[in-house]
Amino acid sequence: MSLNDDLTAVQRCLGELDRALGRLERQLGSDGPELRRMRSDAGHLRDSFSLLRETQPPERPRPAMVTIPDTPYDASLWRDADEEGIGSRDRRAP
Repeated sequence: MSLNDDLTAVQRCLGELDRALGRLERQLGSDGPELRRMRSDAGHLRDSFSLLRETQPPERPRPAMVTIPDTPYDASLWRDADEEGIGSRDRRAP
C-alpha cells in the first residue's frame, strides 16, 4: 500500500469510530463521563491525524509503465553498432 492509501484507510476508520460512538450515545445516552471521554479522545485523534496529514509531502506520481513487445527487433537497426566488448568489425583494438 502507498502512504496515501494508508492515510485514507485511517481517515475511513476515524469516520467509522464517530458513527459507532453516535450509535452508542443513542443507545446509552450521552450523560455518562465514559462516552464524553471517548468523544473527546476521538476528537483528539482526528486533530492529531489532521496535523500528521498536513506534514506529509505530496505523493509523487508513479512513472508510466512502458510495454516492451516480445517480437524481435529489426536487425537493420544494429548494422552500424559496435559489438559490446569487442569493438567494430572493421577496426582492430589498439
